[in-house]
Amino acid sequence: MTDLPTPVATLLAAANANDVDGFLAAFTAAGVVDDWGREFRGADAIRDWSDAEFIGVQVALDVTEVQQRGDETIVTAQVGGDGFNGPSHFAFTVDGDRVARMAIRA
Repeated sequence: MTDLPTPVATLLAAANANDVDGFLAAFTAAGVVDDWGREFRGADAIRDWSDAEFIGVQVALDVTEVQQRGDETIVTAQVGGDGFNGPSHFAFTVDGDRVARMAIRA
């Protein structure tokens, strides 16, 4: 994951460690998760989503590709765990030393 901006690498490492507090800390205060058009804004909403659909189902992300498109970092990963399994694309927008937005698409 050496091609990743530090905030994105930190967020992905926390997710893979099933560290919800570390995952939430990687976001800005107004951070957003966009999961197929469903938006979760702020730490409480992101935690609720993650507990039900991401870290709460022991997500595992095996990064297979990283691309930079303008101000977005696009990460392709093989997703595993007790929830969705299969390839997904994650688009990250970084603001300073934190992630402002994480959008998930297949």
